[in-house]
Amino acid sequence: MLTDVDLRAHLLAAGLAGAVGTTREESLRSYRLFAARDPRLLIGLDPEGVWGERELLMLMADRCGVSVDPAHTSGHDVIDPERTLDALDALAERLAVAAGRGEPVLLGTGHPHRMLGFYAALADALSAAGCAVLTPAQGRSVDITTQFGLRTHNLDYVRGVGLVRADTGERPGGEPGAHTHSPLPVRTALAAAADAGGPLPELVIGDHGWVCGAGQLGFEAVGAADVNDPAPFVGEAEGSVSLVVPLDDGVRSDYYLPLARYVLNRACLSQ
Repeated sequence: MLTDVDLRAHLLAAGLAGAVGTTREESLRSYRLFAARDPRLLIGLDPEGVWGERELLMLMADRCGVSVDPAHTSGHDVIDPERTLDALDALAERLAVAAGRGEPVLLGTGHPHRMLGFYAALADALSAAGCAVLTPAQGRSVDITTQFGLRTHNLDYVRGVGLVRADTGERPGGEPGAHTHSPLPVRTALAAAADAGGPLPELVIGDHGWVCGAGQLGFEAVGAADVNDPAPFVGEAEGSVSLVVPLDDGVRSDYYLPLARYVLNRACLSQ
């Protein structure tokens, strides 16, 4: 069994916490854009409070462990591994509750090339425990604004995890999907579930627009976020997002699998 000591060592060795790949410049730029209410950084969140750059820096220092010094403007940013471990423990507790109640769940990621395996492991275990893993609006078209303009994507599910694929004739089962921060996929999925009269999720698990978009609509949402994505942490501070695990979301996909094993062991769920 993977202990917290083992996982802490893995977090540091893999660059998931400690000194991470995200640069301080990236983080500070994101905080400036969020403070200006740039929708690319809000990713579906409509904050209630006024969040200036200083307030965001203080929040991210509290939730992630980044330096609170605004004069620190270069180099790699940092994530405190103890904060990551604490959040993973809290995630395990919430999954255990979901499994015990047999809650319907919805999972989705804007980082399919990196984090699909992590969420898929959670989906497999929750399904085995009796939770309905929902896949509403599969195949539905979603128009998402990208750096290249408005592009049509298709909503798909891989092992129960929602993602989008660029509408380029790509066959399901090929590349994992497209990277996106957009909340439109989860909004589309939740609207389709409501229209169908079927079960709605009692818990949404994901990142980027999946967690912020669902939380903004009043669904309980938990997930992971990097230090250059302040929106989920603002949502957590204001109560629209239930839980955020701070970690680097851009490392190798297999580096996230020990985290899934740790969470599922803590939750006493089968893998």
